[in-house]
Amino acid sequence: MSKIKTLDEVAELFADNQVIMFGGFLAAGTPESLVDLLVKKGVRNLTIIGNDTSYVDRGIGRLVAGRQVKKAIVSHVGTNKETGRLMTSGEMEVELVPQGTLAERIRAGGAGLGGFLTPTGVGTIVEEGKQKLTVNGVEYLLELPLKADVAIVKAWKADKAGNLVYRRAARNFNPLIAMAAKLVIVEAEEIVEIGQLDPDEVMTPGTLVDIIVKA
Repeated sequence: MSKIKTLDEVAELFADNQVIMFGGFLAAGTPESLVDLLVKKGVRNLTIIGNDTSYVDRGIGRLVAGRQVKKAIVSHVGTNKETGRLMTSGEMEVELVPQGTLAERIRAGGAGLGGFLTPTGVGTIVEEGKQKLTVNGVEYLLELPLKADVAIVKAWKADKAGNLVYRRAARNFNPLIAMAAKLVIVEAEEIVEIGQLDPDEVMTPGTLVDIIVKA
């Protein structure tokens, strides 16, 4: 069965209350066509997981501005004033996670780990509500894995089997989230035949990819 679908076919896979991971760093490497689809469909009460909430009018920030998000798990929100406003007013929950910790929590989710220990955040508000352990005299926080219902991924090239190549900095969180979701939907700038990609350039194997749409 072909993994290549139209946006109309993909639309029916999105629903209210989903947990959605997204690639991108300030919208670089964010699958904009899939974000457009989420905005257009108007799904609500989403939990989004990714590096940041971008800008009010770009990337995942458009979902925030449209009040479609109930919770954001991200490393920073400073470039999106609407995120800050909704967080301060209590209209949207924001869980701020140090960037390296966020990446490792996603990786742990994809690798099937129960969590990991890190000294990052010890003695700060980051440790609130978390289990703290002492190993060889050093205090660590137990950070738990993150998983999602859907990951929306942006690739530079995809072959028809779903093998992916990313372009430069647009790689960012995309390979990680492709490992940590039940359903992985990829927006690719170019779709090629199987065998046309150099295997050494493939960063996400096709076995992780469920659906491909053309950007």
